[in-house]
Amino acid sequence: MLYYCLLHITQIKTHTHKACSVEGNWCYYSQLQWNHTCTAPVLWGLVSQTCNGRSQSPVNIVTRKVLPDERLTPFHFTGYKETFYGSLINTGHSVQLNLPSSIQIKGGNLDDEYKAIQFHLHWGKDGGRGSEHTIDGEKFPMEMHIVHIKEEYDSLAEASKDSTGVAVLGFFFQESESANEKYDHLISALKYISQPKTNVTLLGVSLDMFIPSEINRTKYFRYNGSLTTPDCAEAVVWTLFESTIPLSRNQLAAFNQLRFYDGQKMVNNYRPVQPLNGREVYYASGQLALVSSV
Repeated sequence: MLYYCLLHITQIKTHTHKACSVEGNWCYYSQLQWNHTCTAPVLWGLVSQTCNGRSQSPVNIVTRKVLPDERLTPFHFTGYKETFYGSLINTGHSVQLNLPSSIQIKGGNLDDEYKAIQFHLHWGKDGGRGSEHTIDGEKFPMEMHIVHIKEEYDSLAEASKDSTGVAVLGFFFQESESANEKYDHLISALKYISQPKTNVTLLGVSLDMFIPSEINRTKYFRYNGSLTTPDCAEAVVWTLFESTIPLSRNQLAAFNQLRFYDGQKMVNNYRPVQPLNGREVYYASGQLALVSSV
């Protein structure tokens, strides 16, 4: 049985942005209707020059052009099944669950062991399309990013200076007819963090609860790219899994009760796809899964 409680709710004073300030005042296109002073994705290069780089994320993956790669073996997941308590935060741009550093990954042709720091989500409006990456032009209702950094680093900022310092595992969501009970606790906590810079602590959750079973994590796409928010550091080894996570329409729409940093309803918080600029996308077919588990 899963035990769950809300340990505390903390209101943190939000930052005040100057109307003409570009730095820190970036936003998504969905915010422009009401907030004409924020910096939209097309102008994120004004916030950070790296956002105009040639290895940016997200991208559209064209499946007929991906390259099968036998080096993309199944991952070894450490701590994914262990329960923990973590801070669920309305960052003003998304919802984020902080993760213990005991959660780690290796394998999958990564050149190091990586420790988890947080996962966050990107979604649409009222359960509509809102993923960042697309597959053959198809946009999914929501996308999860589990962010890991190399063991040697102490922060995302430090890891972002290394071209392979960050490893992000991406999962797509699909609308299902029935609710996904494993998400009940997270979704029911959203009402406590509707305002930006608020948080609530979840107890008794595990990362395995939120993603497909390990046997369904052997088929994935791989490419090198960037963070999908400013400063858009080109330091990310991206892994996007084929298996999707089911959520009902009502569960997907529940994320819209959150508010952006400017007070607007948090909808369509995704960056548009960026050009590949000659980068290759590789594919793990999962054929070695049986061998690696023996």
